[in-house]
Amino acid sequence: MDPPPPPAIPREAWEGCSVLLDINDGDRLAFFRLTPAATVKIGNKTCSLQPLVGRPFGSLFSVGADGLVPCAAADAPSRDDSMQDGADGQVQDETRDNRSLVDNNTAQNLSSDDIEAMKRDGATGDEIVEALIANSSTFGKKTVFSQEKYKLKKQKKYAPKVLLRRPSTRSICETYFKKSPARIGFMRVDTLSLLLSMANIGPYSDVLVVDMVGGLIVGAVAERLGGTGYVCSTYLGTVPSSIDIIRMYNLSSDMVSRIVQVPLSELCSMQSSGNTPLVLNGSTEGEVVEPVVVQDEDAQASLAQAVDTADEKAQLSTEQTTDMEVSKPSLDVQDENSSFECKGGDGDSIASKSKPGKAPSPEKMKYWNEHGFSSLIVAAPGHEVESFVADLLPLLSYSAPFAIYHQYLEPLAKCMHTLQVSKRAIGLQLSEPWLREYQVLPSRTHPHMQMNAFGGYILSGIRIQREQTEISMLTMDNIEYKDMSIAD
Repeated sequence: MDPPPPPAIPREAWEGCSVLLDINDGDRLAFFRLTPAATVKIGNKTCSLQPLVGRPFGSLFSVGADGLVPCAAADAPSRDDSMQDGADGQVQDETRDNRSLVDNNTAQNLSSDDIEAMKRDGATGDEIVEALIANSSTFGKKTVFSQEKYKLKKQKKYAPKVLLRRPSTRSICETYFKKSPARIGFMRVDTLSLLLSMANIGPYSDVLVVDMVGGLIVGAVAERLGGTGYVCSTYLGTVPSSIDIIRMYNLSSDMVSRIVQVPLSELCSMQSSGNTPLVLNGSTEGEVVEPVVVQDEDAQASLAQAVDTADEKAQLSTEQTTDMEVSKPSLDVQDENSSFECKGGDGDSIASKSKPGKAPSPEKMKYWNEHGFSSLIVAAPGHEVESFVADLLPLLSYSAPFAIYHQYLEPLAKCMHTLQVSKRAIGLQLSEPWLREYQVLPSRTHPHMQMNAFGGYILSGIRIQREQTEISMLTMDNIEYKDMSIAD
């Protein structure tokens, strides 16, 4: 039987979906939900977002008198034109430079009153930019590259452009890393991609995730699974970790239904007490139930301290997140209290019947207890990973890969040493991601002058069967001892 085809990625924006608006080529990034009353403020003008409905992702808009207006293909800058300008500029730059130009605010003959008068007369932003260029006494003396910079600076002020982008794992991570990096634990996009690769995330996988970075990891895993497999988000204590970032992904109802949340104490107690799921008789999937008291004294003692500390840290992290969202309004995440409901172009509900984070079914819990999870990803920057990784590894199947992210090196180094001594994993590797962005333009290709020098650290490895390894070593020792006795 052939597997079901992967869900089609929507190419056009629809009413109720989440979109990412890129204003002026990355100067401002904002998330919005396309509701009938949604608006965006660009400069001193408030524009409705209704013109975005039905437009394909990647469309470019300009700010006109009536709001956002789609840019025609002829208005968009062409790469061939830029390359031609660069080729011409190489010849013209040989005879002129900017050494004689003095910035004394006297080169522009057009005053601010004249610009306001042009706006009242209905002049567009491009017309104002052309008027500024025509009334500049030094524009013709500048090099071609300086002229492009001048024109781009004036266009951003008087003729801003808005790019409609589809929220994806990369765009969401880049936006939060630029505007509010503490919300996602200072995780860069290359670090996130390495986490998914080292954990071998693929279709039909059952992934165990410890996500304390707002739901970025859970959303990235669910997007890569494409409606197959399951994402089990576990947490310490009784308060689930926040996964609000999932709302930005526009996941389908099938993808959302495969995101479940289970406390770590319930997973560990189910494993120690046998293969009986900790749900009451007659309960259905999605209901929240109280976890059963752990019967194993050793397991109960090991989890008690972790749960107590997790409750305190969860309260602190909740307070910090609330304060941060208030003090970081630049993300412009509108309609945050709305339900996780988005309707497609044909009126079908995208994710109206299910919300992420429900409890899994008893059958699924029993299956995970017998077979284990296929991979593990841990992203808990504010916690000591060494304290609860020992409880997470037994939940994996043998030969399952795992990847652990932390903002600092020391917690991962301690965890790596503990795993090496306990012989619970092989292929342990401690990595530091490194990323440098390049500017790629005609005759101006070079690395960026400023770059982010820190992207966190990743500890990866493969879980092995410790008991079988020890038995094999003891067997080999006995064989060698018997051989020596026979030789004597």
